[in-house]
Amino acid sequence: MHTHELLSIAAAIVPERTAISFDGRDTTYAALAERSNRLANALADLGVGAGDRVAVIDVNTPSHFELYFAAARLDAIYVPLNFRGRGDEVGYPLEHVAPKVVAAGSRYVGLIDGLRPRSEPTRSYVALGGAAVGGWAAYEALIDAADPAESRFPEGSPEEAAALLFTAGTTGRPKAVVLSHASFTSFMLANVDPPDPDVEERTLLTLPLYHVAGLQAMLAAVYGGRSVVLQPQFEPGEWLRLAEEHRVNRALLVPTMLKQLLDHPDFARRDLSALSVLTYGGAPMPAALIERAIGALPGVRFVNAFGQTETGSTITAVPPEDHDLSGPPDVVARRRRHLRSVGLPLAGVEVRVVGDDGGALPTGETGEIVARGAGVMTGYWGESAAPAALRDGWLYTGDLGYADDDGYIYLSGRARDFIKRGGEMVAPAEVEEVLAACPGVEECAVVGLPDETWGERVVAVVVPRAGERPSEDALLDACAGLARFKRPEQVVFVDALPRNALGKVLKRELRETLAG
Repeated sequence: MHTHELLSIAAAIVPERTAISFDGRDTTYAALAERSNRLANALADLGVGAGDRVAVIDVNTPSHFELYFAAARLDAIYVPLNFRGRGDEVGYPLEHVAPKVVAAGSRYVGLIDGLRPRSEPTRSYVALGGAAVGGWAAYEALIDAADPAESRFPEGSPEEAAALLFTAGTTGRPKAVVLSHASFTSFMLANVDPPDPDVEERTLLTLPLYHVAGLQAMLAAVYGGRSVVLQPQFEPGEWLRLAEEHRVNRALLVPTMLKQLLDHPDFARRDLSALSVLTYGGAPMPAALIERAIGALPGVRFVNAFGQTETGSTITAVPPEDHDLSGPPDVVARRRRHLRSVGLPLAGVEVRVVGDDGGALPTGETGEIVARGAGVMTGYWGESAAPAALRDGWLYTGDLGYADDDGYIYLSGRARDFIKRGGEMVAPAEVEEVLAACPGVEECAVVGLPDETWGERVVAVVVPRAGERPSEDALLDACAGLARFKRPEQVVFVDALPRNALGKVLKRELRETLAG
């Protein structure tokens, strides 16, 4: 199934239903389909065709929906960029995927202009807000002037690329994960009910749409014919207001967001009685936090979703029944144990824990978590050879874990040293590169330590040069050019880094020492 059909189905079944509520304006499914079709024709006039990339950088707005489905209609590839990025964090992805069109929100036009000398000469630029200026076409003017006739339907296979989503790379350079149309539609067909004219659900979407979880949530909402209340960026007070005002039924949050909601002074006075399903994931969930949320939101069905960009998002989930902490003590104890897991494999997904030889391990033994299914990536953009993470159809996730007797998967750590902070992935090598260039730094390592609010916090461990010890403030200032979530929150000075016989820094030992 091709993802352009997700919108076509919803527009055919519930055309007058609100598809998106944003900034006081409602857009119906019929209008969303019409605007996406016009935009597809406008992009085609700019030279966009099958396989071309359409990049967008902006906070959450309805334009993301329209650009995704317009690109899908042309068999083009949607490339959402991290709006928190700066400089080369945006420049490198643009160079790497060479988009035919770059669409940017008004606050990002200056950023992109600063990178334009490095751009392809045939590239078009579209300003998502305001008038055409300085070589930028105006988004609304493009749509208004476009041919309203039905643009051609995709001719390509559902196995072809639908989106490129950037994730942190082991070398510090981000990688563009190639996800096909089938990567998304396989999840929808197995886990989401199609639109029902008699059942209307409202979902509050606040996760960034450059993140696989946000994009999956957007597509699932469209396929289900749900009304999306779209928040540009998460802010807890505004989230609570929107949830109450729109009588929101569904929401997706990372643990950091959930904690901020529970801690907000407006939480107790807001009417959240319409909320029926709350999905969380993207970072480790502290046991005390989820149990607090269960108590504070009675009647809500919680789901813990686990996955990564390379898996096309969710591969396992802890179901709502495990969040019910009532009943006999032995039942409650088992459910509390399950809440510490990342759940059971979803329909259509195979998940195993394997040893170094790739063989499945017995229950309780720790190994690498691998997954297989239609949602798994086809590879990384620009790499002709199959990635090492894909072997015999299995994706090696880089996460270590084990399975219990009930089939639930538990995380033990990560084979790679990525840091998960508030749902964002941080590549330590990228931060280490900045610190290593600072005066007075002999060597350094960056690790993640547990944090109740953010899941993990970024900590820099620095060995100073003899007689040249830099100040902590100077090192933190040197990282100011990085996106905020990548910046270290603490610098620890040590005499030497622990290493193995081959000279590799033992980051697990560092984490254990720092955690005390």
